[in-house]
Amino acid sequence: MSNELLSTPGQVCLLLRADDIFVANGANLGDALNGPDEVELGDSYELEPGATPLRLVLTAPDGQIQRVAAGSEIGQPGALVTLEGNYTLMSDEGERVELLVLHIEGAERLVLPLSPLAPRDLYTLIQVERAKSTRQLADLICLSFGRGTMITMADGQQRPIESLRPGNKILTRDHGGQSLRWVGQARMKAAAAFAPVVIVAGALGNSGDLVVGQHHRIFLYQRQKIAGLATSELLVQAKHFVDGERAYLRETGYIDYFSLIFDRHEIIYAEGVPVESLMVSDATVQRLPPEIAEALRAQFPELMHNPHFGTEAGRQYLDQIVSDLAARHPR
Repeated sequence: MSNELLSTPGQVCLLLRADDIFVANGANLGDALNGPDEVELGDSYELEPGATPLRLVLTAPDGQIQRVAAGSEIGQPGALVTLEGNYTLMSDEGERVELLVLHIEGAERLVLPLSPLAPRDLYTLIQVERAKSTRQLADLICLSFGRGTMITMADGQQRPIESLRPGNKILTRDHGGQSLRWVGQARMKAAAAFAPVVIVAGALGNSGDLVVGQHHRIFLYQRQKIAGLATSELLVQAKHFVDGERAYLRETGYIDYFSLIFDRHEIIYAEGVPVESLMVSDATVQRLPPEIAEALRAQFPELMHNPHFGTEAGRQYLDQIVSDLAARHPR
């Protein structure tokens, strides 16, 4: 295999060692997170305090099979990387967490959390799905808007996202009108991780249905800071709003996703609702659809954003947040 190919990374993942996630309560007490045949539903897991993420650099020289590339903190260049399974766990507060369990040829088992894990919290294993194929790890999270989403321009007009071009001035919450640097586009089957969340018109004060990827974050400002959250400025993943009434997953047909990038990670307005633009970092770019990720890296190899100020709020806080929103935006 060509050394040149192995030195050309396709994506970067920040992973945890499976040994750093152990059974704190259950049948396999003390065991590390194992493969699909070895784990038991109902076991509760805990993240080892001080666990340090590892940087895995990947390449796909044949376009399909992923291998370790040069510069990786784990695995030998050229080693095969396979996806063993997708595990769903539930925290004591009812927060669902998905973990991807990976194996590197000649190395140890690793875990890619799709939601944050907190040390010393308990997470109960509720579902195990075996990997059905060697699908690309990038095909797992989409931080994008659906076609037709109306974006607020710097002059107050609204335009559909598919009409936007680099250089257009977009209204941002914190920095006024900002020039759009890049627009990414990908057509995906609207299923599993790529099924969009539809937040129905009016649910958040939005003028029309807001269609976004499941992990796209909505910006919320709470007039009174919620106990347990560091700030009144909150960022909440769209998937947490899904209740079958005010928001639902649309798992049918195909979805055209669009991503917007600025010089900074910005809060912009989609259907009148403040939402994040795409934050460019190793941890987010590697989770994009391949068409978007590859084009983004090619055009902006040095662009890395600092995250927008705000606290990420999970499911455990949503009851109070949604109650406040419902009072402000009755339907």
